[in-house]
Amino acid sequence: MPELPDITVYIEVLGKRILGQRLERVRIVSPFLLRSVEPPVASAAEKKVVELRRMGKRICIGLGEDETERPKTVAEYATAQKWDAGKRAYATEASEIWLVLHLMIAGRLHWKDGPPRKAAATGSTNKGAKLSKQHLAAFDFGNGSLLWTEAGSQKRASLHLARGEAGLAELDRGGLEVLNATLEQFSKVLKSENHTLKRALTDPEWFSGIGNAYSDEILWEAKLSPLLQTHKMKEEEIARLFEATKKSLTEWTERLRAETGEKFPEGVTAFRPEMAVHGKYKQACPRCGGAVQRIKYAANETNYCPTCQTGGKLLADRAFSRLLREDWPKTPEELEMRMGRRKA
Repeated sequence: MPELPDITVYIEVLGKRILGQRLERVRIVSPFLLRSVEPPVASAAEKKVVELRRMGKRICIGLGEDETERPKTVAEYATAQKWDAGKRAYATEASEIWLVLHLMIAGRLHWKDGPPRKAAATGSTNKGAKLSKQHLAAFDFGNGSLLWTEAGSQKRASLHLARGEAGLAELDRGGLEVLNATLEQFSKVLKSENHTLKRALTDPEWFSGIGNAYSDEILWEAKLSPLLQTHKMKEEEIARLFEATKKSLTEWTERLRAETGEKFPEGVTAFRPEMAVHGKYKQACPRCGGAVQRIKYAANETNYCPTCQTGGKLLADRAFSRLLREDWPKTPEELEMRMGRRKA
């Protein structure tokens, strides 16, 4: 699932393409995509994009009537003071209608340059890029189309329409924006209830924009166990986690921004070769060289380094630990010995 760094870069490149552009129409292909009734989709047509905002792991496109000159680059947004850090937004005027895009695990965005196409035979305007069965929706502008796809058969991506700031606020899960927060604010959220660190970091009501992938990287950076209980954390551990969260999110955003450049980001993925532990099960930890381990549950898994994060302890995998019970190995070395005997 695209998380804070990915969504931030999506918004930046979208700003250079659609801010100030008029949305000519919305084409919804999948009947499962639209999750709201009011305001209707038709109300978004022919309005200009006046704001782009990140809300958690969602992309918010604000539509209204803006007559100001459109900034050309991300740098212009900043120097013109059109960037609102508190709202994580690029804006020109107040928005009347919001399109709220939640990509979920397999949803991705694509940009198709070009003005509306002309039908060869009749000369009539056939607006927007052609769509396939994999497409969920298309948002057609005068300078191109924003295409939304989702791989697989499980249609989890969602589109909500909201009216004004009040309507948008109803969709906000309220998680803390760590990059704009103080250590005291961060600590207060962690101490509010008792959960594992993995759950705390990925709960959108606790922290905004962090999911399965970057939480693994944050915990590795902080040298903390994903199963450490928040009420058992020492002040030094909280401070370490706070700095690791800011460092990981900032560095990954900068890395993705540099890789993207002026292009539209394609190939957005939660599994990247530069990551330390996420998706690196059985591979060498870049810090200590030990084998990365996992906790597997449902469709996801948590990756961690036992040497760096758990004092050498192997955390119980729900599937295998229930099967083995008291025979579950306590260390990576014991696990390797058991696996070796099974292969023999």
